[in-house]
Parts: sequence; C-alpha cells; structure tokens
Amino acid sequence: MSGNTFGHLFCVTSFGESHGPAYGGIVDGCPPGLELAEADIQRELDRRKPGTSRHVTQRRESDRIEILSGVFQGRTTGTSIGFLIRNEDARSKDYAAIVASFRPGHGDYTYWQKYGIRDHRGGGRASARETMIRVAAGAIAKKWLREKHGVEVRGYMSQVGPHRIELKSWDEVHRNPFFAPDAEVVPTLEAYLDELRSAGDSCGARVTVIASGVPVGWGEPVYGRLDSDIAGAMMGINAVKGVEIGAGFASVEQRGSQHGDELTPEGFLSNNAGGVLAGISTGQDIVVSIALKPTSSIRIPRRSINTSGEPVTVQTTGRHDPCVGIRATPIAEAMLACVLIDHALRHAAQCAGVRTATPKIRGRAR
Repeated sequence: MSGNTFGHLFCVTSFGESHGPAYGGIVDGCPPGLELAEADIQRELDRRKPGTSRHVTQRRESDRIEILSGVFQGRTTGTSIGFLIRNEDARSKDYAAIVASFRPGHGDYTYWQKYGIRDHRGGGRASARETMIRVAAGAIAKKWLREKHGVEVRGYMSQVGPHRIELKSWDEVHRNPFFAPDAEVVPTLEAYLDELRSAGDSCGARVTVIASGVPVGWGEPVYGRLDSDIAGAMMGINAVKGVEIGAGFASVEQRGSQHGDELTPEGFLSNNAGGVLAGISTGQDIVVSIALKPTSSIRIPRRSINTSGEPVTVQTTGRHDPCVGIRATPIAEAMLACVLIDHALRHAAQCAGVRTATPKIRGRAR
C-alpha cells in the first residue's frame, strides 16, 4: 500500500492498524532546535482519544506516545522524529460478523476490491484511529508555528446533525466534550446524541478551524496553492466529504461587489477569501470548514452483499462513535498546522529574502 506519507518539506508517515499492536509515525523535516517533550504531544492526543465521554466510543486507550528518535536533550535535532503509540483495548470479536460482508458507507468494499485482502478488525488501516498519528505530528507543527511565527491554530464544532453552533467563546471549546464554543447548546447536543445512540443510528458534523497570525505570502500560485493543499489535507481525514475555505459554497450566491474583500490602509474589510488569494496567504485568518459524514458502523440493519456477491443484511455491533465529528476538531487543527509548517518551510527556501515597500496589512479593520 502506497500513499502513507503527506507533505513536501515537513513530511509525515504513518503505519499501523486499529487492532494491530501499535500505530507509529515518522516526522521528517522538522527544523532543529525546537524544544519538544512527549508532554507537548500528549496534550493534543488526550483531546482526541476515545472514551472521554459517553458520546464517543468507549474503547479505553491511553494513547500514550513514545518518542523514539529525533529529539536529544529536549530539542529536535533536525533528523526524523519517530514515535510509537500502542493499542491497548482492541476487541476484535466485535467484528466477527463482517468478515465476509461489507458495511454500507464504509471502506470495506473498496479495500477488498483494490487489494483482495482486508483486515476487518475495526476497519484495519481505514480506521479513524490512524488520525492520532496526524494529531501527534500536528502538535509538533503547532508548537513550531507558534514559537517561530506567532501562528495559532484552533478549531471548534460548528454543527452537529441539524444543530448549528455559533462561535461565542473560545474558552467554552475546552469545557465540553463536543468542542462547542457555546455553553448553552451543550444540553441540546447531549440529548440529541443520547437519542441517536439509543436508536443505534449516527449523524454527521461540521468542524471549523481557524489559523491566526499567518504571514502574507505562504503558498504557491499554481500547483502548490495553499488552499489546494489545505483542501487535500482535510479531505484526507476519515469521513470528510466536503471542505470550504472562507465563504465557500456561500460565494455562489454572492455578488462580486460583496465577495471581493476590500483593502484599506488599516486592513481588509472582510474575509470571504478565507485568508487565501491566488493560492497565497493574505495575512488574514485562514478559515476552513469540513463536513464529516455519519458514522457507517451502526446497529440498524442495512442491505449489503458478501464477498461472493450474495445479498446479506449487515448490523454492526461494538463500540463506535455515533458522530465521528465529535473528536475531529484536534484532527482538523493538526492537518491545517502540518500544511502551514510545510508551506512556511517552502516559502523560506525560495522567498526568505524578498522585501517590498508596500506595508503589510493584516486582519480586518475594526
């Protein structure tokens, strides 16, 4: 299987399966001298790990990271950073019923047709558990971006099923299991998720990620567009079926007089572009939203086929998230951070010495 590495200068490679002994990752291209400890990464992993509330899978994993290389005396050396996260609570018997059948909406069918062999235990390589490697790599990227450029990457849940959530307070994001930025909506979300779990069904979600402090100039204007790489990274997250940058699909209904972000000496007057123009960062906040589909492993019986092509009924038991989007916020943050550090390094390689007389404006005029 190819396609296990992403990035150009800041490259991340992952390996492992949901019910194998461990997941592992290699980060190649991290600049030397960054102060880094396992605790820096563990904080992010703890935000993503299962079993943190009744609304997510009850698989009990510590997701404890072990750094194996690339860090000496508390600082990155510039060599590849290798790390390992062991699986501790796999329960493979829960998947015995789908050894020879395919879950609707899951990668079971496509994996089988492509490779002729499939690890049915927890989805194998297709499991969203793989995303903890991205979160670990993203923790490194987030710390470097913050220390070297003052860039902050943070996200929140902006919709669960039919329930839209307004950004009222960043502080609230860390105080509830939904990463919701509005405390008042939490009881509604809890009731909705309890109802879904009782019915054996699932729902989709929307997550919004914002990177603040990104300098103007990151990204390439043609094949290495910043927005293109962001979109590709976000679509690479399990269950993501849609990506918006800035106004996104709302721009279809906008007029040019409304959509174009006017410039003043004090700053941009709006940010419909989501912080990227012509594939290059504008210096405004980079705003990205992703749509995650409903969890495909549900208890409700559904029609499918087996490996012989015969009709069967599939009913999935075991421990599953009724909404995979609940734990997706730190994953989306990580992918955005990895793209940004990659472009920061690419920009430095070619354009570090470029200077213009035009003042750099940032953000939105108040």
